[in-house]
Amino acid sequence: MTRRFITPLALGLATLSLAVFAQAPLPTVDGEVRKVDVEQQKITLRHGEIANLDMSPMTMVFRVQAPAMLQKVKPGDKVRFTADKVDGALTVMTIEPAN
Repeated sequence: MTRRFITPLALGLATLSLAVFAQAPLPTVDGEVRKVDVEQQKITLRHGEIANLDMSPMTMVFRVQAPAMLQKVKPGDKVRFTADKVDGALTVMTIEPAN
């Protein structure tokens, strides 16, 4: 193989592996809805550990990725959710009732 072939191939494989890593699924977290603020598009959750955010169990306010999520839940509901940092803000990406 020539160096002209190996270098682009190595760069292509590195880019592909970064893309796969970046798309790793977010961990699902158990929580309880404490407050829903439709106007501010925020939700207060008491939650377990959120590994991808290096966050221990606590109660805190999150933004929501889609305001429609807030119509599905009410204070006291047990939920399973995913969260991530979006533009520097802790954001609930998905939320569903816990079984």
